[in-house]
Amino acid sequence: MSRRLAFLLALAALFALPATAVAAKPGPKGAATTAVPDATVKIEVGKLDGGRAQIYGKVPVFGTISPYVPGQRVEVSFYLDGKELVSHKLAVGKGKGGAGSFRSSVIVREDGKYAVSAKHEATAVLGADSTVRKSWKVSFPALRQGQCGDVVTGFKKAMREMGYIANSGSCFGAKTARGVLAYRKVNGMTRSMRAGKGLVKSVFGGKGGYEVRHPGAGKHVEAPLSKQVLVFAKGDKPYAIYPISSGKSSTPTVTGHFTFIRTEPGYNSHGMYYSFYFYGGYAVHGYESVPDYPASHGCLRTFIADQPEIYERISYGEDIFVF
Repeated sequence: MSRRLAFLLALAALFALPATAVAAKPGPKGAATTAVPDATVKIEVGKLDGGRAQIYGKVPVFGTISPYVPGQRVEVSFYLDGKELVSHKLAVGKGKGGAGSFRSSVIVREDGKYAVSAKHEATAVLGADSTVRKSWKVSFPALRQGQCGDVVTGFKKAMREMGYIANSGSCFGAKTARGVLAYRKVNGMTRSMRAGKGLVKSVFGGKGGYEVRHPGAGKHVEAPLSKQVLVFAKGDKPYAIYPISSGKSSTPTVTGHFTFIRTEPGYNSHGMYYSFYFYGGYAVHGYESVPDYPASHGCLRTFIADQPEIYERISYGEDIFVF
């Protein structure tokens, strides 16, 4: 038999085999197995408004996987600004139409770009699959006095981390409003107690802090007259910032480096409340009227509600820089 004829006979025998024999693959110990089909995973992100979720909102993620087989598992991963934030491994439940279903969620606690993806783990009868990342951004509400809740609590925490005053509890009180006024003064904004959306976003992002002028002075007080605030600092970190009103142009506040030398508790005959003097008759004191501009006779006026706390914060001999 010629070599050409032998080759043609062998080729004919191969094509004569059943289709299943061609597709078969060797399995463990020589057993034949069929190819494993791939899974198809899909996800949808809920509770978004224009591609955004409100700060401190809970964002649900709904997923499906086709086909459904018992024992399936998926890993749902959440990301913030491209870095993995948290990952949940979930069992897949039986859904509608022969598909499986799963659900997860994340709470948006800070500003940034969020994303989520899901990955199906391969099983003995179903292959792996993963989704592309679906993303969203964060929105921020305006806040007002009397408002309560998680957003207010988070806002006040962010304010205090930068040193601005805020009341305790879960509601937006008058002290927080004065902290907002101090924040606006430090950042050259319109001087009011309104916490608009932009301001709330900046605070949650840690933007708008006061830059200490004398970080080498240790624990000290600063009074930047152009900003109309009183700042308590430890080194380069402010820890309490209050709105004030300093001396008007006809009776300006003395500037320079001083130390606190004398106290006068309670009210005096001039209506000054809990005064702490730093130079002659110049003092930090509470007063009935504290405008958003310089209006005093030279002293540093504070709100009556803030002064007892300020009075207790100051120590005899502590440095104050007025500039």
